[in-house]
Amino acid sequence: METPTNEKFRDSIATVNDEGKRAWVYPKKPSGRFYTYRKWISYGLLLFLFSAPFIKINGNQFLLFNVLERRFNIFGAPFWPQDFHLFVISMVIGVIFITLFTVAFGRIFCGWICPQTIFMEMVFRRIEYWIEGDRGKQIRLDKQSWNAEKIRKRVTKWLIFFIISFLIANIFLAYLIGSDQLLQYIIDGPLANVNTLISLLIFTTVFYFVFAWFREQVCIIACPYGRLQGVLLDSKSIVVAYDYKRGEKEVGRAKFKKNEDRSSAGKGDCIDCFQCVHVCPTGIDIRNGTQLECVNCTACIDACDHMMESVNLPKGLIRYASEENISKKAKFKFTPRLKGYSAVLFILIGVFLGMSLLRNDVEANILRLPGQLYERKDNNMISNVYTYKLVNKTTSEIEDVHFRLLSHKGTIEPVTHKNFSVPKQGLAEGTLFIEVNASVLSGDKDKIKIGIYSNNKLIETTTASFLGPRSYR
Repeated sequence: METPTNEKFRDSIATVNDEGKRAWVYPKKPSGRFYTYRKWISYGLLLFLFSAPFIKINGNQFLLFNVLERRFNIFGAPFWPQDFHLFVISMVIGVIFITLFTVAFGRIFCGWICPQTIFMEMVFRRIEYWIEGDRGKQIRLDKQSWNAEKIRKRVTKWLIFFIISFLIANIFLAYLIGSDQLLQYIIDGPLANVNTLISLLIFTTVFYFVFAWFREQVCIIACPYGRLQGVLLDSKSIVVAYDYKRGEKEVGRAKFKKNEDRSSAGKGDCIDCFQCVHVCPTGIDIRNGTQLECVNCTACIDACDHMMESVNLPKGLIRYASEENISKKAKFKFTPRLKGYSAVLFILIGVFLGMSLLRNDVEANILRLPGQLYERKDNNMISNVYTYKLVNKTTSEIEDVHFRLLSHKGTIEPVTHKNFSVPKQGLAEGTLFIEVNASVLSGDKDKIKIGIYSNNKLIETTTASFLGPRSYR
């Protein structure tokens, strides 16, 4: 059965033509109130992205994701591998938060906050408009032969794109290895850090490929969030939507004619100008309804409002609305589904804040040396050997550190120094012997409690297993 004309858009994505080849999208330069709002938000987020690695709080980088050394800074607070549970909870909170907003407001994250959209629409496309011109000029430039003008414009654009991609790669590297390390690499020069330079060029090539060629295909093909949107949206979700009731009416869309009474003729308010299609960065026709490719960027809203204003028709033919709002004039309601997601989100945030506040500044691990049994000493003493690891999560050195046995009568003797220091955001490792009188042991395997002190102040406690002879049970 042949697909109806108005349903053909469902057979393939907008960026693929009838021959199965890439259909290049040439979006018209957007303008309007929503675009102005997006510009301010985007530039604010870009400023934050480029400055965050260089902001320090108590000596800590504001945001750091050093996967190789397993060191993380979130808003200036250092996190270690021992805090991995907090990282997992924060990721779950992020997923629930995005899910909640998708159920309520559709793919609003993609159009307003997503780095891919911000870089593509507010950086690379704006440079393209500056060098090559708007939609019509870009199409003509693409079709013309490779003369001096085309070579000059294309080479200039590609060179600027590569420089910006290299800058983005450096910023991402600052998030991974730390801004101080990055600045040191720059001072040392590229020849002193060839491996790092190669890695940078690889990431630069990836960014350049995405923003110079792959473009909107990231949102349509590669990003899983678009697929997730289809699962989460319902008729109550507020999305960028075309008011088909008002736009079509009885007769349907029709071109604008001056001094015509469209209402009495039964014609819809849509004048079929295709401005909403020409301005769309993913090349879709929003009048076909909610689609996978739509990133809720509002460019079509601004374009449609401008046209409605030009022909003296009410604005809002394309607007933020739900299917129920358009079909039944129903207002937005906080549904049980939204309440459920909100409840889960608030519970997880509470758990995360509670665990963060209870997080210790020092992490202590004391473990028996593998393969070692107990040893008998004079005066009925039993000795076990242990390894210890102390992690200092603070930005200050912890001085005069020593151990005390809290649960049993006995002594703790480190192999090296009895008192030592733990460097800031570092760790101290070593070996120690714990001796306990056999008479106080309750069995062949006792739990002992150990206190870690700094300047005679208890800063952390931990437990370990202590082996003794069976005859003393």
